[in-house]
Amino acid sequence: MCVLTYLPNKNGFFLTNNRDEALARPKAIPPRKYVISGKQVFFPKDAQAGGTWFATSDDFTLCLLNGAFEKHQHNPPYKQSRGQVILDFFKFNSTDDFLAQYEFEGIENFTLIVIHSDNENIKLCEFRWDGNVLHHAQKDASKAHIWSSATLYSDEIRHQREQWFDDFQGKHPNYSPEQIIDFHLYGGTGDEENDMRINRENLLVTQCVFQVVKQNQYLSFSFHDLLSEQALKYRVL
Repeated sequence: MCVLTYLPNKNGFFLTNNRDEALARPKAIPPRKYVISGKQVFFPKDAQAGGTWFATSDDFTLCLLNGAFEKHQHNPPYKQSRGQVILDFFKFNSTDDFLAQYEFEGIENFTLIVIHSDNENIKLCEFRWDGNVLHHAQKDASKAHIWSSATLYSDEIRHQREQWFDDFQGKHPNYSPEQIIDFHLYGGTGDEENDMRINRENLLVTQCVFQVVKQNQYLSFSFHDLLSEQALKYRVL
């Protein structure tokens, strides 16, 4: 929910996310298959609120990051957890239906990345809810992108991460899923407060890394639990 990278590959993509969370919050339940409105959806579950920040199905992959454009004033109570937004998305037949019918009012600020993929096309969309207005941007799916949570990282740090990401691509023009995971684990300058993998005084840490690999009919995901030092990999299609 806190940093996300998108990298295109031949007829597909790599989408990789670090979940930075307070150690006091229970760690996530490892991903497995759930059925939502008749659709098979794979996601890790937040053990406290029951929602998720990352989910994939055969045609949609979504990730939600806290915050929109800048750090906002936390102002509870909210009508629901942001972690419910992704699960609700799969109750609709299309992205257009979700946007037209979903009630965003009363939900805390977030950034939602939605990837719609079929055998021929990939659509990459960015939605930012600033607490009042939903902002929509169509992204170029043939190019790499990185997002960092506005609630945890300043503009300066977010721009610095963009530079690290550019440097990574320059060093690894034929990047593999494993190399991307390594970037998410070890990218940075040695500053534990703001590196790709963080540890802020053992209070806020990167708890896990989640990655989806999509190529033609192939779909897999991996889950790296950094607290228990366990890694799981699943092939879905």
